[in-house]
Amino acid sequence: MGEKAIHHTFGVVGGDMRQVYLARGIAGDGFPVVCSCLEKGEGVPGPVGLEELCRKADVVILPLPASRDGACLNAPLAAEPVRLDEDFARLFAGKRVLGGMTGRLRASADAWERADLQDYYEREELLIGNAVLTAEGAIGAAIAGHPGSLNGGRCLVTGFGRIGKALCLGLRGLGAHVDCAARKARDRTAIEALGCRALRYEEIGGGYDLVFNTVPHRVLEAPALAKQSPGCLLLELASAPGGIDLEAAARLGLRVQQEPSLPGRMSPKTAAELIKKTVYNMLEER
Repeated sequence: MGEKAIHHTFGVVGGDMRQVYLARGIAGDGFPVVCSCLEKGEGVPGPVGLEELCRKADVVILPLPASRDGACLNAPLAAEPVRLDEDFARLFAGKRVLGGMTGRLRASADAWERADLQDYYEREELLIGNAVLTAEGAIGAAIAGHPGSLNGGRCLVTGFGRIGKALCLGLRGLGAHVDCAARKARDRTAIEALGCRALRYEEIGGGYDLVFNTVPHRVLEAPALAKQSPGCLLLELASAPGGIDLEAAARLGLRVQQEPSLPGRMSPKTAAELIKKTVYNMLEER
């Protein structure tokens, strides 16, 4: 990290094991770190109360996502729920606050207008890195949940965003036969350039061993699902409401594995390193 940021004291608040590894990583780089709302995390550096953290730290890092419901901080490792209200927001007045997917947090209190709140999950370097970890985790989940081999298996990927691209590359590297459905013609051309078969959504057929959905709106409905055999495993990677018609899948006897937040669950150390580098980049650019 550059000389401009050398005097920062970091406060790490809430979150899952990514935040624990993040705090350890920043402390390992030689920066002062204080933590709060991580009481259940092991080896957390500088644990303090939230008010003390806000007195000591000039840069506060909130989790990804900052809140799942708009009512509480995303803090599964906290001793008790952390409510989002005006009193909570006022603690951070005048602070540089960096969080992931901060929309619900910002909407929870008017007092956030008094903080310098920025969203690190809008940064492309983090989005690309997270996509690679998501694809890696999804492939791991597929291997664990599917009795067959990926090598020679028939796989469908729906969506060709960052995660879809990473999945196509990873599955192809393991010797799978990969079809990818995408809406845009330019994406279908790119899919073919990767050695995969490009489809429109209405062209989705049957016979797949594994289906990976990356689209956060309904793209796999009853007609496409009815073409799949009972042995097909569907992995839902997108945020709610997702792209798979769950009622139709259940009616047809298809297995659906919900696999949200794969980087945080399966690669928290590397996910934390990505967040740390992104935060450093944001501070240096400022």
